[in-house]
Amino acid sequence: MTNDFVARIERVTHRYGKTFALNDLTLDIPAQCMAGLIGPDGVGKSTLLALIAGVRKIQSGKVMALNGDMADEHHRRASYARIAYMPQGLGRNLYPTLSVFDNIDFFGRLFGQGAAERHARIDELLKATGLDPFPDRPCGKLSGGMKQKVSLCCSLMHDPDLLILDEPTTGVDPLSRRQFWELIDSIRARRPLMSVIVATAYMDEASRFDWLAGMDDGKVIAQGAPKDILAEAKKTTLDDAFIALLPPEKRGQHQDVIVRPRTESEDKTPAIESEGLTRRFGDFVAVDHVSFRIGRGEIFGFLGSNGCGKTTTMKMMTGLLPVTEGSAKLFGKPMAADDMEARQNVGYMSQAFSLYSELTVRQNLELHAHLYHLPPNEIESRIKELLDRYDLKAVADAKPESLPLGVKQRLQLAVAVLHRPPMLILDEPTSGVDPVARDQFWRTLIDLSREDGVTIFLSTHFMNEAERCDRISLMHQGRVLAVGAPKDLVKERGSATLEDAFISYLEEAAAAGEKKKAPATSQASVPAVEQSPAPQASVPAVEQPPAAQEAKPAPSRASRRFDPRRLWAYARRETMELLRDPIRLSFAFLGPVILMLACGYGITFDVENLKYAAFDQDRTPESRRLLESFSGSRYFSEQPPISSTEEMERRMQSGELAVVVEIPSGFGRDLENLHPPEFGIWIDGAMPFRGETIKGYVNGLLLRYVQDLVLERFGPNAPANAYLGNLNLENRFRYNQAFKSVFAMVPTVIVMMLIMIPAIMATIAVVREVETGSIANFRSTPISKFEFLSGKQFPYVVVGMLTFVLLVLLAFFVFHVPVKGSFAALALGALLYVFSTCGFGQLVSTFTKTQVAAVFATTVISIIPTVNFSGLLVPVSSLTGAGRAIGLGFPAAWFQPISVGTFTKSLGFSDLWFNALMLAVFAVGYLAAAHIVLRKQES
Repeated sequence: MTNDFVARIERVTHRYGKTFALNDLTLDIPAQCMAGLIGPDGVGKSTLLALIAGVRKIQSGKVMALNGDMADEHHRRASYARIAYMPQGLGRNLYPTLSVFDNIDFFGRLFGQGAAERHARIDELLKATGLDPFPDRPCGKLSGGMKQKVSLCCSLMHDPDLLILDEPTTGVDPLSRRQFWELIDSIRARRPLMSVIVATAYMDEASRFDWLAGMDDGKVIAQGAPKDILAEAKKTTLDDAFIALLPPEKRGQHQDVIVRPRTESEDKTPAIESEGLTRRFGDFVAVDHVSFRIGRGEIFGFLGSNGCGKTTTMKMMTGLLPVTEGSAKLFGKPMAADDMEARQNVGYMSQAFSLYSELTVRQNLELHAHLYHLPPNEIESRIKELLDRYDLKAVADAKPESLPLGVKQRLQLAVAVLHRPPMLILDEPTSGVDPVARDQFWRTLIDLSREDGVTIFLSTHFMNEAERCDRISLMHQGRVLAVGAPKDLVKERGSATLEDAFISYLEEAAAAGEKKKAPATSQASVPAVEQSPAPQASVPAVEQPPAAQEAKPAPSRASRRFDPRRLWAYARRETMELLRDPIRLSFAFLGPVILMLACGYGITFDVENLKYAAFDQDRTPESRRLLESFSGSRYFSEQPPISSTEEMERRMQSGELAVVVEIPSGFGRDLENLHPPEFGIWIDGAMPFRGETIKGYVNGLLLRYVQDLVLERFGPNAPANAYLGNLNLENRFRYNQAFKSVFAMVPTVIVMMLIMIPAIMATIAVVREVETGSIANFRSTPISKFEFLSGKQFPYVVVGMLTFVLLVLLAFFVFHVPVKGSFAALALGALLYVFSTCGFGQLVSTFTKTQVAAVFATTVISIIPTVNFSGLLVPVSSLTGAGRAIGLGFPAAWFQPISVGTFTKSLGFSDLWFNALMLAVFAVGYLAAAHIVLRKQES
């Protein structure tokens, strides 16, 4: 391999199940240029980029990148510091609760940058992207385009030699896209030896690249400079060229989008009418007095800068958000947030995929058919019609997560029109969808509008889509700038294209806004849909390095196997996320307190005030004396006597009585004549543990009764066999002399809480990254598996120890259960126990894919051994076989003696050192197992 190619792909095949993502692909991607991958959804572009970045494992073939084999672990580990990988999706590698600054700063820390270098680099990137007014805004409250800018800033923090961008401008407005690519150009000017590989769905973007590869069915169908591809296809646009280069069978399926003339509806009542529509979030105005009318059957396009309020306006029109000021009417009737009848007239399709990924395509349609109350006899035929109409029949039994983006969007549209609404509101429905799928989608929209009279209100960032609308509205900073037919707006601005006209409007609005700009205010509490930064005509210049440095590649930064700075970066970020999540914090601290109180007061093995009744058939002083033994005990509560066997059966069966004392006739006579008397004690054994406890109480009471009787009759020198034969019982308790359950329950609750809470939080911490996509940061940066797991453990170990201290204080001040032994031994045992439980949670996270599954698995796997086999109910020493093995194979069985021993038995280090040692073994063992199972690369 030479320096002419940044990546070389040789006969690479990659499959997901039976589906080929890449099929015997061979491709050389040139270095030191802007290289692009174009093609329909699902043709393997993202897979190819992931293989080059080293985040996905190579199944077959050879992938060379940066002059090395990406199958070689040593080269791959060294390459992570030279590659920047931005995955597909709006801010998918960001952390929503962290601010713009914190997200970018986290990446700087991952790459070992010092504080001064990080701050200087962040300031430069924020200014270059126009994000400098918003460093403190949480990324979860940014618009889609702003998230993409932050993701790019994160990727560029360490000056990579290879920048890999997977559809980076999806959902970004035209002006922001222009700024985005100007930023890339300025960085390339500073570092001309840097290579960039981009997958994009925008053909106007692809036309500016130096080299392109068109892909279909996991293979390359064309490659070369854009002008060469246009010449080969004999077309003037890349959209047309790409379609022309498709295989004949696919090319024949494509049809040009023809916008048929709209027929005016006889009903002149507007489908949508808004007057002064305003939405405020605190002091922030997201939508500022927006007014417009949309006719029936009209296709109305909504264009605007990212974060300008388009989505907020659409949500108010659908009733998903209440209106702060102004009014919105749907077909002449006021629209309110709680108007469910009006919502039946609207089909809404959100920007992000919002259906149920665990259900199949057909099941999603069936579910929404029931939600929209379709008549049962129409559901099957309607679903069949939609599967055929939207070309979903072949994937009807597939789950959405396995489908290309274009197919997902068709599914969302099918769900939106399922109940035949006269109005469709679509929020950027074709973001990230390839040209062929977009054209197919638009043919469907035009049919709905022209044939079915459906009014369509949609937002888009594609100018060719905007040109297909009957009218469009341009919006910026919550205000409408212009409304009209696309051709009229282009003519009005004297522009060559609609995109130029759109950018002209935005620049004019931005310039006017600068003149009226008030002092900036903090954006820390701005809600989920906000205003974007004011567009800039051009990207600020990036300081150029000396010419002598421009010709040199960035130095190779070999990654050390262990760097405490990377570990601390993850620990710090996880801690910040935890501190900004009130729900998880409440779960961490209030949950154990509530459970301690509930268990301490609600779960007790003490049995008092047992209801008993006498069935006395003897009625002698001797029988009454026996019964007085029960009535004088605090463990028993006397109830009305029993008069018959039938009554005894009935009252015990109903649960009214727990104990019945049956004394037959002749009891007193036998006792007087020194014959062993017979009598019966009936105990309710429906709950065996409780029954055994009652039995113990009864035996103790009877033993005391007989001992007193013998002492009275024969004095202290009574014969050994008087009444009792050779039996002599005496119960004595050494620990917990009061025999109170609280002294056993409180230490045990600590054992349960310290395995459940830290384990659940640790497992969610890892699985959440898998679900949101931020796990890509682990897979594409130099962070090692040990640094990743240890860094994410740190905050939850701290939380676990704070929980431990809180529970000990509760035990002492609320339940009056002090630590009688060594507190240091207890604290050390708790620390090792928390390390082991966090490691256990992380181990569970390595084989679960969702947070729900992780929580269930962690809870079930941890609680069952803790309750049944760790000494809570039965001492581990008395267990045999599998029960004993399960108990000793789980850390709770080793911490239980530490907790109970230090609380009730005054034990110290000399008594508990082996238990502490075993907990340390568990902590190391679980971490090592998680390290082995966790995969640095996707399969």
